[in-house]
Amino acid sequence: MLIPKRVKRRRQHRGTMKGKATKGNVIAYGEYGLVSEELGWIKSNQIEAARIAMTRFIKRGGKVWIDIFPHKPITKKPAETRMGSGKGSVEYWVAVVKPGRVMFEMAGVSEEVAREAMRLASHKLPVKCKFVKKEVVEAKAETAEGGEQQ
Repeated sequence: MLIPKRVKRRRQHRGTMKGKATKGNVIAYGEYGLVSEELGWIKSNQIEAARIAMTRFIKRGGKVWIDIFPHKPITKKPAETRMGSGKGSVEYWVAVVKPGRVMFEMAGVSEEVAREAMRLASHKLPVKCKFVKKEVVEAKAETAEGGEQQ
């Protein structure tokens, strides 16, 4: 499972989730991508489950990139513990995902195989996802940039 090697501070606030993804919203490495359509936290074990589902389906062909990393620690206090005495210890790590964020990328396989592999991976994730091709995402990014310049 993915966890940070070193962290400066082990506990942080939950934060607020709003808006669309401004970073990581274009396909950088592969030909196909899995893009989130909702806000959410994705646990490190869910990322790993999705990766395994994809790589098992494509067998030995193709390459998979994971574009999200769980940087955020989520703490929990033990069951039947009294209130107070500080914040709980870190239970798991999550990646904060916003709409439009490319989570996984794939190359070296046909579109049908990539679509099915991404579909299997999306069932392992707690957010709604959609399959996209590189040309479609680049075209949307260009139109968004063009609209801002006017």
